[in-house]
Amino acid sequence: MVERLSRMLPLGTPAPSFSLPDPSGRVWRPEDFSAARALLVAFLCNHCPFVQHMLDGFVSFARDYGPTGLTILAINPNDANAYPADAPQQMARIAAEKDFPFPYLIDASQRVALDYQATCTPDLFLFDSARTLFYRGRFDGSSPGNKTPVTGDELRAAVDALLAGKRIERQVASIGCSIKWKPGNAPDWA
Repeated sequence: MVERLSRMLPLGTPAPSFSLPDPSGRVWRPEDFSAARALLVAFLCNHCPFVQHMLDGFVSFARDYGPTGLTILAINPNDANAYPADAPQQMARIAAEKDFPFPYLIDASQRVALDYQATCTPDLFLFDSARTLFYRGRFDGSSPGNKTPVTGDELRAAVDALLAGKRIERQVASIGCSIKWKPGNAPDWA
């Protein structure tokens, strides 16, 4: 397991557009949710111990915040050929098993991960109603091996601030497994 910190893309960065399928073939775009008060783009995968550690808490967070006007689009950017646990059929299995209240999308070309400068899983990008970056960072201070409970308190505070029209000062880089780039796709900053 190679650990990476998120790049902390500059606040105010516009949300890159994309069009990605879920495992059933339905295509999703951020523009489909233009009325949402906030958009969270979450780079996740199945096999990463960091994602596995926080996943139940993340699903609870999604259920709690869906009614507030937050839309979540989860994206798996990993090379499924090299990491079969991240293949579309396994994505569908975990989404059904955990009853994801958000779509889980396949970034087979890894173009979206590159556009967002995602470096790890999980890597979280919260955008305001104008789709400019408001928060990028970790879910909370919990990680595999530490005794900090999974609460999502840092992301919850960010969404609460965004919805209340306030700023959030504390933004700590996410840590997780490096994105599993296809040969020739890894950027020099990854």
